Amino acid sequence: MSTGWNLAVNSASTDVLSSLSTEYVTVPMSVTKDGVPYNPTSDPVQFAFVTGTSTPPQTGSWVAGEWDTLPGPIYPYQAKCLIGPAGTITLAPGTYIRWVKVTDNPEVPVLQAGQVIIF
Repeated sequence: MSTGWNLAVNSASTDVLSSLSTEYVTVPMSVTKDGVPYNPTSDPVQFAFVTGTSTPPQTGSWVAGEWDTLPGPIYPYQAKCLIGPAGTITLAPGTYIRWVKVTDNPEVPVLQAGQVIIF
């Protein structure tokens, strides 16, 4: 039985950034809803960055993300979050699990989406 939403993301990706940089981290994805390609860019997207592989994001961990539309059939959408001193969130040096949450109605898929390493 389908849950309706199907997000295909590259969960093995790792971004490595300097703590002095302000840069976007991205999650390319394709989305189907009830088996039909779906454009999620009107749905709010949020990111969380947590340490530890088994630690889920807490309610206050989420920060706003943005959408891009990409050319190409594999991953036509990209969620992104600006991190760094002038970004949406500043991360201390360390390794973080990147989570992405898309708020649709009524479903709200939440997925691990790779790592971010800050040095």
